[in-house]
Amino acid sequence: MAESVVRALYGGSTSLNLSSKKVRDIPKCVSRLTNLSVLLLNNNSITSLPVELLSLQHLAELNLGNNALKEVPAVLGHLESLKKLYLFSNQITVMPPEVIGGLQNLVLLNLNHNQIQILPPEIRSLKKLVYLSVLDNKLEKVPAELGHLTKLSEINMTSNRLSFLPKQMYQCKDLTKLHVARNKLTSLPEGIRALAKLQVVDVAGNELSMFPVEFHLLPLKELYCEGNRFVRCEPIQPVQNVEVLSLKELVARFVLWEDRNSSSLVHKMLSHYPYLSALLASGSCCALCSSPFLTTWLECVHFVSLRKDMKMRSSGRIPVRALLCSHKCFSTHGHSYYGVATR
Repeated sequence: MAESVVRALYGGSTSLNLSSKKVRDIPKCVSRLTNLSVLLLNNNSITSLPVELLSLQHLAELNLGNNALKEVPAVLGHLESLKKLYLFSNQITVMPPEVIGGLQNLVLLNLNHNQIQILPPEIRSLKKLVYLSVLDNKLEKVPAELGHLTKLSEINMTSNRLSFLPKQMYQCKDLTKLHVARNKLTSLPEGIRALAKLQVVDVAGNELSMFPVEFHLLPLKELYCEGNRFVRCEPIQPVQNVEVLSLKELVARFVLWEDRNSSSLVHKMLSHYPYLSALLASGSCCALCSSPFLTTWLECVHFVSLRKDMKMRSSGRIPVRALLCSHKCFSTHGHSYYGVATR
């Protein structure tokens, strides 16, 4: 190891490979390699980093994978040039907010095979992050602040303990791959259609009953969904034919309908009532008649062919959620929507 460091010192090297050298303590003289851009320390027995590494202000890639770290070294939060950080296969339980908040140029973050339970809200600082992998940890919650990472292209949170995903994740409009297999997800948040670049989805081994509205309109090339609890197509008789709408729902439907007409007085005045606009933003449209509604709807499901409807190589059908505005619509003939019965 000493020879490698000395050679790098006299050679003015910009990279140093100390991987698989049985290293326990980083030599402080490494801090003299101020032009270093790549430092590989993976496959060792490192438990901490010396504060002297603060001098490595040009360091762009740091690999600390497969070591004995129990916490993320504080010095990392001051290496502002870091673009790639590998911390896989350690014993880390927490991502300190003060560290993650200082890594604003990070493009890749690999935290696989640790024991992390939560990601701090300060993750919003990683605005340049493209690749995030937290595979095989103990994650129970994903912060809503993940939605600030609009350059994210790939997220891997396979093998964790997630029971839900934040809807803010759909603000990551550049997302192409979403891996959340082997968690405890019972649903995916509505609005996934916003991820117009999504090509790969892996939700295998969860507890999903169906996919969210308009899921089948995504440009997917790969979908892995085996091992879930999808609803089945079993015909039953409807138990309700009419519904009595509340005054709030009736007014909301009227306003939503009028808002579609740019020349209507309602449309022109709505911008003056931000609270009302925010309330109506949660409305939806009937999958059959396209009429708008706020909260009163009939939950249905339709079974989409992966090959025919989604143009994928896979065969089979998946259940996709659909919302209808009334039992009247549901009772019309010629549609392929099924009501979802609770048992």
